[in-house]
Amino acid sequence: MTAPFHGLKVVDLTTVVVGPYCTQLLSDMGADVTKVEAPDGDMTRLGAPKRDGSLSSTFLQLNRNKRAITLDLKQPDAAAAMHKLIAEADVFVHNMRPEPLARLGFDYDKVSVYNPNIVYCNIWGFGRDGRYAGQAAFDDVIQGASGLVALEGFGGKPMRYFPMLIADKLTGVMAAYAIAGALYHKLATGQGQEVEVPMFESMTSFAMIEHLAGEAYTPPLGPPGSERHATPMRWPMESKDGYICVLPSSDRHWQTVVKAAGRTELMDDPRFATRPARTKNRAVVADTLAEIVAEKTTAEWLAVLPGAGVPCMQINLLEDVVSDPHLADVNFFFETDIPGEGGVRLMQPPYRLSKTPAEIRTMPPRFGQHTADVLGELGYSDTQIEAMLAAGAAVAEPK
Repeated sequence: MTAPFHGLKVVDLTTVVVGPYCTQLLSDMGADVTKVEAPDGDMTRLGAPKRDGSLSSTFLQLNRNKRAITLDLKQPDAAAAMHKLIAEADVFVHNMRPEPLARLGFDYDKVSVYNPNIVYCNIWGFGRDGRYAGQAAFDDVIQGASGLVALEGFGGKPMRYFPMLIADKLTGVMAAYAIAGALYHKLATGQGQEVEVPMFESMTSFAMIEHLAGEAYTPPLGPPGSERHATPMRWPMESKDGYICVLPSSDRHWQTVVKAAGRTELMDDPRFATRPARTKNRAVVADTLAEIVAEKTTAEWLAVLPGAGVPCMQINLLEDVVSDPHLADVNFFFETDIPGEGGVRLMQPPYRLSKTPAEIRTMPPRFGQHTADVLGELGYSDTQIEAMLAAGAAVAEPK
């Protein structure tokens, strides 16, 4: 069995997180992704933690199933090699700003001349239209602009960034989804097209699904912000020995919780008897549930509630996630050795396709690992490759 994108050629001129995550999603599905790096490399190679002089943790998690070549695209010979690579590709993905990309000669207008059927994807902070067009952006900037930081500060709390690169990763998923749609169109018509995936619009559409709220109507029925999700009436519950998430939303779920706690008198309390009543009295319900949960240990609740259908899980520390027994059951973490690197742990694709499974085929590449191989596939002779390496137009891993 082969993965669904087997045979698809992708040229990846992306760095950091948003672009590499997009192209890894494609490579997990079987695409042949060639990662093109500048002579100073993808900056995530430099991050910590990492072993001395080797692959960083973040780079490991974003670049499996890819080949890596290193070209100085400011040099004519390297630019010519890049043109050859793109000419044979099905997909080209970049996350450069428009002006430097055009100066290098790899904007869509130029690329589509010699590869008119390519699916060409721009991943940008703000896109080409609108008053923010062309502005530089990183994850923190997009979190702030899209309202996510304000949500973290809802109810008078200190504003803070979400503790992960959520805008980068979400936009990477959006880009892979958009590319897949363009590829389906190409399969049906033979036509390529240009795709634009701005981080600002992507994160705003994600964050505001429930938080557009009253502003979903014209004229507005109320302010933006989902009361249920943004107010302080929603928090992890403290058990006798830890923290737990319990969401007894239905009448049956609520009755199960109060019976397990021995608080059957609450079943006849009109504030709690029905779901509409509990919604109306959300604050007192949350306080009462917190009192109930504190009466038992996390293990005691987990022994009763999930089996009765009540949504309930322990609150895992990050260390707990790594050792989670369910993830071990499904072989979520993939452990192997990389020559010269040692033991590493990667995460398996989180979805299943019964006939065309995604899989980890190759390890994240070392800097310039495949430069000579890819140039050879493009028709360069050993002499030409050596000349490019000597001139600094290309960089290859030492043999």
